[in-house]
Amino acid sequence: MRFSGTMTALVTPFRRNAVDEATCRALVERQITEGIHGLVPCGTTGESATLSHEEHERVIEICIDQARGRVPVLAGAGSNNTAEAVRLARFAQKAGADGALLITPYYNKPTQEGLYLHFKAIAEAVDLPLVPYNVPGRTGCNLLPQTLGRLARDFSNIIGVKEATGDMAQGSRVLESCPGTFSVLSGDDFTALPLMALGGVGVISVTSNVAPGRMAAMYNAFAAGDLAGAARLHHELFPLHEVMFMETNPIPAKTALALMGLADDEMRLPLCPMSESGKLRLIDELARQGLLPRKP
Repeated sequence: MRFSGTMTALVTPFRRNAVDEATCRALVERQITEGIHGLVPCGTTGESATLSHEEHERVIEICIDQARGRVPVLAGAGSNNTAEAVRLARFAQKAGADGALLITPYYNKPTQEGLYLHFKAIAEAVDLPLVPYNVPGRTGCNLLPQTLGRLARDFSNIIGVKEATGDMAQGSRVLESCPGTFSVLSGDDFTALPLMALGGVGVISVTSNVAPGRMAAMYNAFAAGDLAGAARLHHELFPLHEVMFMETNPIPAKTALALMGLADDEMRLPLCPMSESGKLRLIDELARQGLLPRKP
C-alpha cells in the first residue's frame, strides 16, 4: 500500500452530542463521488480527542463500510499513550482499514529515542501500513527527519508520513532521509503543491471536506504533468485554505458544511461555535467559490 493523492481528513458529524451515522455515510459518499483519492477518519479534524473509544471505533467502521473498497481508508489510531495507540491500531487492522495514521505523542514531549520506541512498539504489534503524523504545532514535539528515516528503514510497515510542520526545509530533509517508496504527504493544504514539487505524493486535506473535487483535481493535474493547471487550482483554492484555518480546525470546516446544508455545525467542548466575524468572512469566501446553495 502506498497512499497518495488528495485524502480527506474527515470531520465527525454530531447531532445532539452523538455521532450522526447517516451524515457520516453521506459525507463519505460525497467525497468518493467527487473523486477523492482516500479517506482519513478519526484524525484531528475528526475531533478524535473527544470521541469515546466506542465512538472512535464506530466512525472507522462506518467509513470502511461506506467506502466499500472504492478508495483506501487510513484510520486515525494515534495516542500519547503507546499502549492505547497499539490497541487502536489493532482495531483498525481488524476493522479492515488500509492503514493507520499515528499522531506523535502529544503533551509527553518524548525524546527522539522515545518517539522511535513508540512507533517501534506499534509497528511490531500490527501487520498494517502505518503513517506517523508530525504536527509540532499541536503536539509539542517534532519527529525529526533522521528519526523518521530510521523508522522507515527498520520497519517495512512504516510506509509514509503526514508532514505538517509547514517547513519546506524539513520536508526536503524527510524526502532525503527516507526510501524512495516512502509516501510523504503534506498535512497542510497550504503546502500541498510545494511539497509535491519536492517529491511528495499528495496531501491529507481539511479543505477537501468542503471542496473535494477541486482538491482532487489539483493533485490530478500535478500527477499528469500539468504544472500550470495545478498551480492555477492552488492559487484559486488558497483563500479557501485561509478561511478553513482562520479559527481552530475543524471549526471553520464544520461551519462551512452546515452553511452548505451537508451537516450540522455541532462541535464538542472545548471547541465552540465560530465567531460571528469569522462566520461572515467564511460565508463571503464560500459564496465567491460558488460553494453555497443557490437561493430559490
